[in-house]
Amino acid sequence: MLEGLLIGLQTAFSIQNLLMVIGGCLIGTFIGMLPGLGPMSIIAIMIPVAISMGDPSAALILLAGVYYGAIFGGSTSSILLNAPGVAGTVASSFDGYPMAKQGKAGKALTIAAIASFCGGTVGALLLMVFAPALSSVALLFHSAEYFALMVVGLSAIAAFAGTGQVAKALLMTVLGLIMATVGEGALFNLPRFTMGIMDLQSGFGFITLAMAMFALPEALFLVLKPKETHDGSGDEIKDLRINRAEARAIAPVIGRQSLQGFFIGVLPGAGATIASFLGYAVERNIATKDEQAEFGKGSIKGLAAPETANNAACTGSFVPLLTLGIPGSGTTAILLGALIALNVTPGPRLMIDEPQVFWAVIMSMFIGNLVLLVLNLPLIPYIAKVLLVPRNYLIPFILFFTLMGAYIGQNNATELLILVGFGICATALRFADYPLAPLLIGFILGGMLEDNFARSMQLYDGVSFIWERPITVGLLVVAGLLVVLPGYRARRAALRASGTADGD
Repeated sequence: MLEGLLIGLQTAFSIQNLLMVIGGCLIGTFIGMLPGLGPMSIIAIMIPVAISMGDPSAALILLAGVYYGAIFGGSTSSILLNAPGVAGTVASSFDGYPMAKQGKAGKALTIAAIASFCGGTVGALLLMVFAPALSSVALLFHSAEYFALMVVGLSAIAAFAGTGQVAKALLMTVLGLIMATVGEGALFNLPRFTMGIMDLQSGFGFITLAMAMFALPEALFLVLKPKETHDGSGDEIKDLRINRAEARAIAPVIGRQSLQGFFIGVLPGAGATIASFLGYAVERNIATKDEQAEFGKGSIKGLAAPETANNAACTGSFVPLLTLGIPGSGTTAILLGALIALNVTPGPRLMIDEPQVFWAVIMSMFIGNLVLLVLNLPLIPYIAKVLLVPRNYLIPFILFFTLMGAYIGQNNATELLILVGFGICATALRFADYPLAPLLIGFILGGMLEDNFARSMQLYDGVSFIWERPITVGLLVVAGLLVVLPGYRARRAALRASGTADGD
């Protein structure tokens, strides 16, 4: 292992591979800011360039840099415009955008940059130390465990609801689950609920739905309620630094979510999106009552949690790719294709047969995260100036990238009609004070929930998998605790306030 590590260090620090890291990070960061062009699209575009190099190490380092660079840069449009650049940064907009509206765009971007750097660096360190062992753990997760993991995600839905909005959040989650059933089913490859529209056969596009839930209503709100939206024209971008109290507040969040995000990323099929949502939910559930009230209104913990988790998960997704040859996410599935095209076979023997590839990629992650931090921190004052654009220019800007992102996502004009329709509905729901995040989470988890439940039912000829697999039981117990805990804490707080709690 030590010899392979030294080979990897030598390979990663060659001039060519250093340029690949810097180039990949730059491409990923700037294109990741554009809604619709997520890491999957960017990497697919870059694969011919990477393969033409002929050097597997340089090619994979370039593509890996594009991957975590896109996740790093995708938070910018989430924070400044409420238009998530990539799916993994949707949760970053929940508190990042309110901070920007409060005139703290610089601070929000600084927190995002630091949290992303820490999550990615800790993830790379864990990848280096635990990759061989974690590959065997990932093999323990089958359809039953993934079903239970999706239930855990849905049980934490109360974290995305404001005070007194749990019923509304539950209703929106059910609506999201219903929308996830449109298209071909898990058991039979037959279209359902498509109303005869061929473009709906593969279901609603995630990017289209994300743009309709967040970006388009924001543009409409700028028109319909101009007095309630922040107009940054004439303001100075200031307050870029975080003070000691804020650093102490987010430090434990970054520590917890670096670990949690990495281990979620290790699970094949989980990915940065689920890691960011679960990270946000966990941090809100364990926060104090006063801190919980800040979530969704500009909480620094609410921004640091998903930003740390999604970058750590990106690194974690390389564990099943490199050690088992199993894609940990949709993006790493594309990377797997690139590796095969370069005549490199990922799997248990990659560390032995191609140590220069295995260790060079891991070493490049440390370099890449440092490059991203150094590149982004000095640019924060200039990036944040997007908020200084007058509203009459900003609205067309948001609408253009929203429409472009939806069209690129599925490459057909029907998506534009769906975007406008859902965008108008989302604006009405926002006026009625319904939380939109639970709908998107229900939609994301719904498809995976159904697929894994159907496979488990087929394998076990019923629901016996629920009590026959220990990990599944454990995860479902965690889900039950997440449902019960908020109610228990609220009851306990009410008793303590009335002076009747134990010990009062």
